[in-house]
Amino acid sequence: MSLILKGLSGAALAGAIATAAAMATTPAAAADGEKCYGVAMKGQNDCAAGAHSCAGHSTVDYDGQSFKLVPAGTCTTMETPLGPGSLEPIQRPS
Repeated sequence: MSLILKGLSGAALAGAIATAAAMATTPAAAADGEKCYGVAMKGQNDCAAGAHSCAGHSTVDYDGQSFKLVPAGTCTTMETPLGPGSLEPIQRPS
């Protein structure tokens, strides 16, 4: 019986660690923010819609296919040298 309990407590501990790790890597802005495409600097994106897998992989500034999490309601008012941010992926000049 104690082997079963040890197995269960090990599984519970592993689950708790996985949950804590997932929470630690979730940006705080995700709770009350929005995805804003075309505003992130190279390597500072939170994720992407296109050419790369995810966070930190953007290779150009203001990539219209990569987003940054920003406070809700601020995306389209953010101005960059290439134009405003967008709530949807956009094409930027290369």
